Amino acid sequence: MTQTDPSTATQPTHTVVIPDEVPMVTLLGPRDELLRTIERAFPQVDVHVRGNEFRLTGDSGELALVERLVDELLAIVGRGQPLNRDAVERSIGMLRTATSDRPADVLTMNIVSNRGKTIRPKTLNQKHYVEAIDAHTIVFGLGPAGTGKTYLAMAKAVAALQAKEVNRIILTRPAVEAGERLGFLPGTLTDKIDPYLRPLYDALHDMVDSESMSKLMAAGTIEVAPLAYMRGRSLNDAFIILDEAQNTSPEQMKMFLTRLGFGSKMVVTGDTTQVDLPGGTKSGLRVVQDILADVEDIHFSHLTSQDVVRHRLVSDIVDAYGRFDERQRRPGGPRREPRPAPGEGSG
Repeated sequence: MTQTDPSTATQPTHTVVIPDEVPMVTLLGPRDELLRTIERAFPQVDVHVRGNEFRLTGDSGELALVERLVDELLAIVGRGQPLNRDAVERSIGMLRTATSDRPADVLTMNIVSNRGKTIRPKTLNQKHYVEAIDAHTIVFGLGPAGTGKTYLAMAKAVAALQAKEVNRIILTRPAVEAGERLGFLPGTLTDKIDPYLRPLYDALHDMVDSESMSKLMAAGTIEVAPLAYMRGRSLNDAFIILDEAQNTSPEQMKMFLTRLGFGSKMVVTGDTTQVDLPGGTKSGLRVVQDILADVEDIHFSHLTSQDVVRHRLVSDIVDAYGRFDERQRRPGGPRREPRPAPGEGSG
């Protein structure tokens, strides 16, 4: 309930009353951490808490946003999800975008649960990405590291397997990273391939307990393999994920996409700014956007630094590198001067 205080002549004052059944600590956080987060995000609003009331004074537009924020936080709590600083900050960000999607709907959207941990989208673009996977046969998830492209796709794959919508999950990625080639690595073929596939195994462990995963992999229900192993196969009734797709050639991308069989779904993820292919080799992920942009039942989802769900500094790092790359591409842009060798210089 919101009440307007007529005694304030200069700036409007509203009072938001929290229902008695909601402990105030759930909204304020330990040592008022969540309250401080709200105050930092809305410097034009004075927020005072007394009992079960938020008393808000300040700019009318900002007041309306704070009131909507409190409503969203109450909805999140009402759906059984605890609040933390990340949820509050992401709710504020979504409200400022003036979208019709409610933050509470985004942050409480369950994909899959394991050992008490539930995997959910954390941003609006992530929610749209997950919905696109439901609605299309082939989805491309494009964006920088940490935006949840592969993680959310794998969660959808596990959920589809649990719901018996598919009979198996196939996870693959090209064995090309940072200039390394398999022939230069020590050990057997399995030893050489394993480092490239390890991130996929790590993500799976978050979604499937170790005992079940071992059984599923032994039965072939979950398969993790390098992209080269996909050649010549037709994959029916499967949820297939191609990770690090920026490191495919156009020929490899075509080979992979044409493996699609009946009753299957594909998700292709990658970051076209992080291509590790040898010089002169085109990225299949860059080329495919022009080729398939208008094909029905194929969707391209674009995630940005605002969708990074790692440490909050990661999105700042991604943005900084983006600005640097843009400056380098401009005609007459800044050139990096060579550093003097040790012992050289004006001194």
